Amino acid sequence: MTTRSTRTPRRRTVVALAVVLAVLAGFIVRLVDIQVVNAGEHIEDSLDRAFAGSQTLYGTRGAIVDENGQTLAGSILRYDCQVSPKLIKQIDADVLAGKSDARLWADLSEDVAEITGRTPEDVRGIVAAALAEDPDSEFAYLEKGVSTEQFRALADLGAPYIACAQHPARAYPDGAVAGNLVGFTGVDGDALEGLERSQDDCLSATNGTRTYQRGKDGVVIPGTETEVPASDGGTLQLTINRDLNWYLQQLIAEQTQNMAAQHGSILVYEVKTGKVRAAAEYPTVDPNDFEATAPDDRSSEIFRGTFEPGSTFKALTAATVIDAGGQSATSTVTSSWQEYFPNGARVRDAFQHPTYEYTLAGVLVDSSNAGISKFSEKVSPQVRHDYLTRFGIGHGTDSGYQGEWHGLVHPVEAWGAQTTYNTSFGQGLTTTMPELARAYGAIVNDGVMMPLSIIESCTKPDGAVVMPDLGEPQRVISEDTSAQMRAMLENVFLQSGYSKSVEIPGYRVGGKTGTGEKADLVNGGYKSGVYYTTMVGFAPVEDPEYVVVVTLDEPTKVTSSAANATAFQRAMTQVLKTYRVMPSTTAPELLPKFG
Repeated sequence: MTTRSTRTPRRRTVVALAVVLAVLAGFIVRLVDIQVVNAGEHIEDSLDRAFAGSQTLYGTRGAIVDENGQTLAGSILRYDCQVSPKLIKQIDADVLAGKSDARLWADLSEDVAEITGRTPEDVRGIVAAALAEDPDSEFAYLEKGVSTEQFRALADLGAPYIACAQHPARAYPDGAVAGNLVGFTGVDGDALEGLERSQDDCLSATNGTRTYQRGKDGVVIPGTETEVPASDGGTLQLTINRDLNWYLQQLIAEQTQNMAAQHGSILVYEVKTGKVRAAAEYPTVDPNDFEATAPDDRSSEIFRGTFEPGSTFKALTAATVIDAGGQSATSTVTSSWQEYFPNGARVRDAFQHPTYEYTLAGVLVDSSNAGISKFSEKVSPQVRHDYLTRFGIGHGTDSGYQGEWHGLVHPVEAWGAQTTYNTSFGQGLTTTMPELARAYGAIVNDGVMMPLSIIESCTKPDGAVVMPDLGEPQRVISEDTSAQMRAMLENVFLQSGYSKSVEIPGYRVGGKTGTGEKADLVNGGYKSGVYYTTMVGFAPVEDPEYVVVVTLDEPTKVTSSAANATAFQRAMTQVLKTYRVMPSTTAPELLPKFG
């Protein structure tokens, strides 16, 4: 028989056991949830905790190559090396206590200094500064961006407290070749200038990550690794020819220095395709060390510079009055060296001469401001403005270079009495080298203007090729007008005083010079005796292949556009050789200067 006194303890025992079993069951359920049901989720959580580790998987930035696939910009491996000051201190203590035969830091730092190009005092100072701030410091940067050769030399030292992490870095194997156009990236890999920046969508890579869990000894725990792979950038192919650009850079550097100019440029435009084959400048920038170049010289003056084109625009006016005004190469006007017009404007030539019955060809040959002004009256100012627009002046070229500037042509309503005539010979408006090259391309290419381009394509990592949207060719003038313009521009080179300087044996060459005044931004008006000189030409005349534009900013040895002649002749000669253009097989036709 069970008494009340014995039943009470039993009940308490049963209740306690039930509670224990319930708690145990709860633990079991939770353990199953953690270890089985939601194991993956908890592994991810654990990676974010004390024993988690991660590693950046770097994608490779795409290469920039020239028209033949030659590398202008590429990626290489660099290493950021670090030291553990605490471990150095421990090993040095063991060596001094006779417990280790390792080299003392004071000794080994001599080798580190030699490898990294620093002084031993600098290297030892890194560790000393870290320990002074934190006696248990386990991290200090030894050197960032070391080369593979330096990394291997540091690894050969066998120092357990030196570790290096690799990452991609930008390299420009040909240095300053097309440097102003290609641009550069910063030490952190961010695109800063030029095509590196404007075409970053093509070139940029996406980094990945590798995460894992480590034990106390630092060993990665198997099964805890997860990886998000990196994605490389695409390959950007330019229309530029690397070897030609190199040659022209040497040439324009020489000419700029010989003429004591501030800046010089050469642009090569392929007439039938609109592709830029060279964009050479001086001063230039080496993207490997862009900070060594003045900030104003780190971008492309070709694509970010405007100027008054001067007499090179007489060709555009001549094409306009032929195409829209019923004129021809042998049409005439009567002009003295100084002309006064009914609206009060006065136009003078650069040299005094008697009153001539100038042909349109003769006006271009003698580069007569007064003569072209009289011819400009054959059409209305609005028609001339509209033709400038058709030639693309003032609208940029959409080349793909970020921040490309464009010229400025004011509306006709804003033209005063003097500007109405000055615009006929390239004053009172501005243009750019790409705009000018494209316009001359249209003049000599049977009147058809091709879109200017410096980007050939972007090839994505998956092989997909993306072509730039260049727009359609545009007819600007008629074929007959173009033929007459080619003949007149050839006669400019044949009959000018600098004819021998621009002559290329075996080839028929034509073109025009321009001496533009420079605006005085401080005092207004124009600077006295300071000019921006231009020479633009094409070859061969009978079947034009290339337009070459040469500019000099404020030449002082020779202040007229004759300063550009030697560089133009050598540049065009090299272009014809590079692209194996056949010599001319026909003879030029001499046009009369006077009626």
